[in-house]
Amino acid sequence: MDAEHLNLIYLIIAAAVATFATRVGGYVLITQFKQIPPRLEAALNAVPAAVLTTLVAPAFVYGGFDVAASMLVAFAAGLRFSTLRMLLVGWVAVMVVRHLIL
Repeated sequence: MDAEHLNLIYLIIAAAVATFATRVGGYVLITQFKQIPPRLEAALNAVPAAVLTTLVAPAFVYGGFDVAASMLVAFAAGLRFSTLRMLLVGWVAVMVVRHLIL
């Protein structure tokens, strides 16, 4: 094995250890509390919205007109329908925009 492949293996191992340490470390830290402080609970409650925003916002801004339009249609459908129907409406919207408009 040459040095480049060995460095890549070391990088993958380091990334795996760092990921494992952050996940286990967070769990160990939380289990040390007898009662979770209100500020920490509020921060943990905000995590799903923050993760969703980091996934959706770049796709909305840089994904093109078809992606942005389908997200807006899916959002509107999500206010009225179940999750499965919202996903179906969003998928249909992006297919219609891609085939008829673009």
